[in-house]
Amino acid sequence: MKKALSLISRIHETGNRFIIDELNKNGINGLVPSHGDILAVLYKYQQATMKELSDKIHRTKPTVTVLIDKLEKLGFVSRKKSNEDNRITYITLTSKGAEFQPVFEKISKDLNKLLYKNLTEDEAETLDRLLEKML
Repeated sequence: MKKALSLISRIHETGNRFIIDELNKNGINGLVPSHGDILAVLYKYQQATMKELSDKIHRTKPTVTVLIDKLEKLGFVSRKKSNEDNRITYITLTSKGAEFQPVFEKISKDLNKLLYKNLTEDEAETLDRLLEKML
C-alpha cells in the first residue's frame, strides 16, 4: 500500500517536464532542471565555492563540476580563483546568469502553482512538513 516513492517520482517527472517546456518557451536552450539548484544558490548568495554548492544542493563534487562546466559553457556562470587561497575557486553569475533570474523565478512560481493547485494552504504546509520528515 505504501507508494510514496512512486508518487514522488511521478511528481518529479511532471516538474521536470514543466521546467523543460517553460525553458523552451523562453528560448533557453541547454539548461536542464538540475541546473536550477545551482542557480538558486547563486541567486541567493551571489557566489559560492564548489564545496559550498555541493553541500547546499546535496550532490557530489564531481556532479557539481559537470553542472558548473555546462553552465559556464552556456555563459550563465564564471569561475574566479580566490585571492587568498589559489586552491579555492568561486562560482559567480555572469550578466547572462543574472538576467535570467526573473525567468527562473517565474518558472519556479508557476511550477509551485501547478504542483500545489489542488491543495489548501494548510495541506501544502503539511505536505512540505511530511516530506521533510521523510528525509
